[in-house]
Amino acid sequence: MSKTEFATSLNEILTPYFYNSWTVDEVTEFILSQDEQWQEYVLNWVTSIAKTQPELAYQYAGQSKKALDSIGQQGTEQWLQSALDIYFSAGLYPANQVIKNLDEFIQKYHLIQKGSSLKDVKGVLENFLHGLNGRPLKIKAHETLFTDTETIHLPEVVCESEDSKTNFNLYKAMAVHQWAQTWYGTWLLDIEAEIAQYKNKDKALAIYHNLETIRLNACIKRDFPGLYRQMLSFVGTDTESHIPVEIVEALKQKSANVNDSISFIQQLYSHSTAEPLIYQGQLLPDQVNAVVQARITREKDLFRLALAKMADEMNPEQQSQGDEQEKLDSETEHEELPDGPKFKQTPVEDPDQPQGFSYELELDGNPAIPNEETQSLIDSIIQDHGELPEEYLVAAGSGAYHAWHAQQQEEDDPDEVWKGTYHEEGAFLYDEWDCTRQAHRKNWCALREKEVKPDFDSNFVSDTMQKYKGLSKTLRRTFEAMRDENKVLKKQPDGENLDIDALVNSMADVRSGMELSSRIYTKAHKAERNIAVIFMIDMSGSTKGWINTAQREALILLCEALQSLGDRYAIYGFSGMTRKRCELYRIKTFDDHYDDEVRARIAAIEPQDYTRMGVTIRHLTSIFHDVQAKTKLLITLSDGKPDDYDSYHGEYGIEDTRMSLFEARLEGIHPFCITIDEEARDYLPHLYGYANYIVISDIKKLPYKISDIYRKLTT
Repeated sequence: MSKTEFATSLNEILTPYFYNSWTVDEVTEFILSQDEQWQEYVLNWVTSIAKTQPELAYQYAGQSKKALDSIGQQGTEQWLQSALDIYFSAGLYPANQVIKNLDEFIQKYHLIQKGSSLKDVKGVLENFLHGLNGRPLKIKAHETLFTDTETIHLPEVVCESEDSKTNFNLYKAMAVHQWAQTWYGTWLLDIEAEIAQYKNKDKALAIYHNLETIRLNACIKRDFPGLYRQMLSFVGTDTESHIPVEIVEALKQKSANVNDSISFIQQLYSHSTAEPLIYQGQLLPDQVNAVVQARITREKDLFRLALAKMADEMNPEQQSQGDEQEKLDSETEHEELPDGPKFKQTPVEDPDQPQGFSYELELDGNPAIPNEETQSLIDSIIQDHGELPEEYLVAAGSGAYHAWHAQQQEEDDPDEVWKGTYHEEGAFLYDEWDCTRQAHRKNWCALREKEVKPDFDSNFVSDTMQKYKGLSKTLRRTFEAMRDENKVLKKQPDGENLDIDALVNSMADVRSGMELSSRIYTKAHKAERNIAVIFMIDMSGSTKGWINTAQREALILLCEALQSLGDRYAIYGFSGMTRKRCELYRIKTFDDHYDDEVRARIAAIEPQDYTRMGVTIRHLTSIFHDVQAKTKLLITLSDGKPDDYDSYHGEYGIEDTRMSLFEARLEGIHPFCITIDEEARDYLPHLYGYANYIVISDIKKLPYKISDIYRKLTT
């Protein structure tokens, strides 16, 4: 094709996307100025961007030759993606500034090429931190290296070496040191209050930081010698020489704690401070205090509510009294949780804890065994206090759990928000994968949670139970047979049998001069199935009629069967119209009991609008974040492929859904799809994988199939 013919073809392609012939000619000239190998490449990008924002496409075309010559194809795409990300989150003007400031990006890109980017290692680091002790920590990019005890802020780029492995090890050293602050008690005290007596508070804080770094390094060396050796490679000089030997040795003792570091500040106040280590970062007490105080308030209430739930389970005869009181409680405002029964705690040696012990709970002389979620709460409280405070052991009073939960669910009417000019107000914002440019559109979708209003007048539930009377009994018997066998708990203070291993260890302790331990018994304990499931129900308009009826019947039968099994599960419906109005319908949350209200919500499920799946999967993934379970299942019940009123259909919708499922798998969630779409075999293997979906050809068989599918997935 000649240059003239190519120019004519360009004009035909670009004309629909630009405002006037002058702009088309300018863009055509920019593209023709490229080397022949890049002309088609630039044209494809210009066309793709113009569909979103013609002005950005025009600016990109003008700078594309310089970008390709300076940073090549990979760098040019990163530059463009960063501009588009800013466009979706902040608007056209800031995005144009990124395009225009190409020189600044080129400089930063070359820096990244020499080093490593946090974006490339963030996922690995978060999984690594998750494997360490303590509460889960998030990682975010920030110009300052620090932690607020819930998030670790790391630099966007590390350029310690041109070797990517060295840079990764430095990132890991930074993350581990910040994690160590949260685990080994750097923030157990109010540091701002502790250094308030010093005239130069910044210097006092710097001294404290140096002392804590010595103590934390000793803790890491003791517990994770391999990690410590990696961190040691980044210590260029002897950072302890300016501190008296006796102080250094005292801080390296296993018994050393944060109080020791505080006590030594006075002795070193007249000394000069050492240069911080490369992985040390900064201490920001004001940032930490804000996060810690909010968490302490929240977790105290959550723990007392968890104790109330445990008390109800241990004393079911008191439940009816609590139900009567609940009506009265729900009519009043709960500024504070009322008092319930008080639990007792017993310290138990636990080498996995930084203090060397954990706690066992009991109520009225009976052992109270917390579930994993409550145990994680206990561990987090101990991290903040160094102990389990006595005032935390008073359970919330009758009805407080339900009143508190209702208060947490209060929000503006979702239907009213959509009438405003700013649709995102109060909504959850999620990214969406744009397959045409191979990048996420930042905060592209606005999702709001709504509740299905229960239909108490409907006979749907009773009619369903009568219709499937025989099947319901069979399912219940099948699910009862799936319950786990008794689990044997070892090292118990009392029980049915001797724990031989514990007895041998105790006798060895006696011979070495220690006291005989009383924890030498085993006890049978009914273990809970550690499974959490979310059912994601398609409520799009295409489910109207038989499909909707079969969905509701299947849910009723499944819920009735699950009552005998005890698995934790939640049910959410989804629909919406365009990215600005994505809606998730709460039918049953993990905290809801399967009661008449939930049954009435299932009966009230009605078809709504369209099927935008990606944003729903991302939101349900975030809900799973707060659930402690070894197995997490996301089961989708749908009648067709992703679709919406705007451009969310075809390849775009499928690829966004596929990416959201991939992101869910990275979080340890196992997706599965049940569909009646006969064409699903063309796209579901691409979305879910060949073994993670099933097509039911006859919708009337859905109630028979769904419980059998659930049984196979969870055993």
